[in-house]
Amino acid sequence: MRARDLGVVIGEHPPGPDNAITDVAGVRVGHTTLQADGRTAVRTGVTVVVPHDDIWTEPVFAGSHRLNGSGEMTGLDWVRESGELTTAIGLTNTHSVGVVRDELVAAQVRARGEGLYWSLPAVGETYDGLLNDINGFHVRPDHVRAALDHATAAPPAEGNVGGGTGMICHGFKGGIGTASRVTDTATGRYTVGVLVQANHGRRERLRINGVAVGELITGDDIPLPELPDRYEPGSGSIIVVVATDAPLLPHQCTRLAQRAALAVGRLGGTGEQYSGDLMLAFATGNRGIPPYAWDEDTAVARPEVPLRMVAPQLMTRLFDLTIEATEEAIVNALVAATTMTGRNGFTVHALDHDLLRRALSLPPRPPQETP
Repeated sequence: MRARDLGVVIGEHPPGPDNAITDVAGVRVGHTTLQADGRTAVRTGVTVVVPHDDIWTEPVFAGSHRLNGSGEMTGLDWVRESGELTTAIGLTNTHSVGVVRDELVAAQVRARGEGLYWSLPAVGETYDGLLNDINGFHVRPDHVRAALDHATAAPPAEGNVGGGTGMICHGFKGGIGTASRVTDTATGRYTVGVLVQANHGRRERLRINGVAVGELITGDDIPLPELPDRYEPGSGSIIVVVATDAPLLPHQCTRLAQRAALAVGRLGGTGEQYSGDLMLAFATGNRGIPPYAWDEDTAVARPEVPLRMVAPQLMTRLFDLTIEATEEAIVNALVAATTMTGRNGFTVHALDHDLLRRALSLPPRPPQETP
């Protein structure tokens, strides 16, 4: 179930065929989901976003943005310095960043073999320690490798999957969400796709299409999680990955990443004190960027690399696509997620679909036929 299945449409631009980050040609997504019951329940996993099949040897331009920095994404200093993303992107829980990062380095070594090069993977995290035994370090290298091996261009699963398995969003069960938007230009169609790991926000601030959903769906309707003492509401984090096939330069990617933060704000996120809200945008429209620019015939360093760039007047439209796709990805995460009980019996309830439709003044859904 996704937002549009409930009649919730965000924005005015059309989505891509699958309304997912994988609508951007070449992008693949893989999940490994880990769940085990018990007092120290396991509710975690890892998600990988592969920009294209040759990312280990052919970088893409990228840019990043920090709404609030109580979080981590490795490799961002090199993205900011060089404007390049050189690896797949990993998403996981806060205490598993290192193992995911190490396995992405190993994946690059497998792809490139021995040689004089280095790897600085981009791995982002959000905290799932309320539902998951986060100090049990349950994510292992083989889980990361499985996510990479099974990464596909099919629409990614959403909700309680992969790195989003144990996440909470605006006081409801959160997790992974995705969406896309397309626009036609004189030179062809551009696609912007977004994937989020949503673990942020407070119930009372949730807004969807301008409606105060979080105020209309109260704790009497859907119980709020019973947070531990001294745990500040809104703590958590969100990671937003923006992909596009438009030919953007690094500074333009950074501008898209900034606009993803506006979508978080439009839905009621404020970048709370203990929320790590990090955005990474990459563009596949300039392919053929080598890690080292050598002329293959003469083995002499090339002084120039030919590039393309989206005209400045089209950036506003790409901003709109990014904001709409990010908003819808977050709502899709909420709609797809299901109620979860985890560590020490801690329970987080999903956003009830009928209550959401009622809050948005949408007509009741017709009864579903029994198969």
